[in-house]
Amino acid sequence: MTTRYEAIPAPVLKELRETDDAGRATVGYEDAEGGAPLRCCLRKSAAGDRVALVSYAPLLRWAADEGIDPGAYLELGPIFIHSDECDGPADGYPHELHAANRVFRAYDRKGRIRGGVVVEPGRGEAAAKEWFTDSEVAVIHARAVEFGCFMFEVRR
Repeated sequence: MTTRYEAIPAPVLKELRETDDAGRATVGYEDAEGGAPLRCCLRKSAAGDRVALVSYAPLLRWAADEGIDPGAYLELGPIFIHSDECDGPADGYPHELHAANRVFRAYDRKGRIRGGVVVEPGRGEAAAKEWFTDSEVAVIHARAVEFGCFMFEVRR
């Protein structure tokens, strides 16, 4: 089984760079300090990068791709992206965005939560493989513990 660690897809990023999932116009700005966790390339911003803070509904996007209704689990939350197109993520696990504990929340093929677990740095790949031993798990969302923000998606 191949495990894929996915940033927000380029066509979705193109939309978000115009209007976010809350219907607000996207406004970019220069990140003077750097360190913003970017969901477009799964790394932290560098000082001087142009970024935007947008509202994103990750389960809504996944459910639309799968042709299902996310129901009550639909969430909208803040994420950082580059305000202009970037090179996207490197292959493999995004360790730079997992320097602190993360919550891995698993969803089944109907968009319902199968469970969640706090994952320590260095355990992300193993935790994803453990979740995928459950044949009902279709997708995993990695989220920040402290704010609950979506970080990245894990798929089979």
